[in-house]
Amino acid sequence: MDEVFARRDVIDNATLKRLCLPSNIQGALQALSHLSAIATTGTLLWLTRATLWAIPLFMLHGILINFLYAGQHELSHFTVFRTRALNEWLGRAFGFALFYPRTFDLVQHVAHHRFTQDWQRDGELARDRYTLLSYLVWMSGITYWYTRWRRILRFSYGRITEPYLPIKRHAEFIREARLHVAGYLIVLGVSTFLHSWDALLLWLAPMLAMKFVHQLQNTIEHLGLSHDPNVLINTRSTRTNAITRWAAWQMQYHTAHHAFPGVPFHHLRELHEHIFTRRGTSPPTMTYLGFQIQVLRAFAHGKTEKDYRDDRAWIVHD
Repeated sequence: MDEVFARRDVIDNATLKRLCLPSNIQGALQALSHLSAIATTGTLLWLTRATLWAIPLFMLHGILINFLYAGQHELSHFTVFRTRALNEWLGRAFGFALFYPRTFDLVQHVAHHRFTQDWQRDGELARDRYTLLSYLVWMSGITYWYTRWRRILRFSYGRITEPYLPIKRHAEFIREARLHVAGYLIVLGVSTFLHSWDALLLWLAPMLAMKFVHQLQNTIEHLGLSHDPNVLINTRSTRTNAITRWAAWQMQYHTAHHAFPGVPFHHLRELHEHIFTRRGTSPPTMTYLGFQIQVLRAFAHGKTEKDYRDDRAWIVHD
């Protein structure tokens, strides 16, 4: 995706062209470091599975697995590697592990970028407006996983109802879902045959249990901002530390990413500096904790997302 969703006068063309160049080396360093971290926590978790050390390792392992979606997201933009096939096949591997088929994710995400905060056309807004209860259940991961598993099964049965998915690609989504179901059944069959709980311990259980941590990133990016089509005001960036930025593949510079989605993850900090810092401006920005506190306050006393106007931000500072 190389569209531009912000004014070109915020950055010169030569700089933007340079920043848009993906790198096989940078992509490999990020992908291998993330996968190596998962391999390390997984190995330690297996070795300590009968001890108390397994608890923090289980949590860290699950967080790292969930944040693979940051990698899948970038791979869907084809910006991780200069070699296109590497983006394609690693993205499919990540999508399988995360129950998030790549082709569906890619098409949904294109709709999200082109129609950010548009209730009718943004693929990520295909939901009811939040109440306090529905928001907390979503944050827990319960409805997150339910909607993903249900969608894969529904697609595999040939039923596609999402309006943002073009009819001409329905056959692709159905075939992809069926391949995912077949793959999961193979994992189940092999585990049963070997009487092994490894897939549950090292994959499913930590991923499901720790989804709530990744939801901090998912919810902060747009919730509570204006539904105006201007991405410089309808998309939020995040103040956090270097480790968390590494885990999220620099997606905390989310406003810059939405403004110029063709810029690879490893250039987002520099892009942010060009379009905001050097111009003496800043995008909507909050910390994870500050954002969650403001959301809970906004939903206090029975209020819901319907009680706030779409044309103005209702979560603006921490």
